Amino acid sequence: MDSGNSFQMQQFLQQEKQKAALNELVGKLTDACWDKCITSTPGSKFSSSESSCLTNCAQRFLETSTLILRRFQSSQ
Repeated sequence: MDSGNSFQMQQFLQQEKQKAALNELVGKLTDACWDKCITSTPGSKFSSSESSCLTNCAQRFLETSTLILRRFQSSQ
């Protein structure tokens, strides 16, 4: 295997790790916000309060995740 193929494989693996991490983050966000905001079986669409709650929850979750990541990176 030449160094070009090895580098491409490393890039591919890094991209797959990033995809997996993003999918995990989305799953956690969905679980946390769904449990917090959806109190009844949804109909064909969310109520305005559910929609607002989901939006706020997702923003807070992402802000918190970003803050934790930055602190972790700065401590290394």
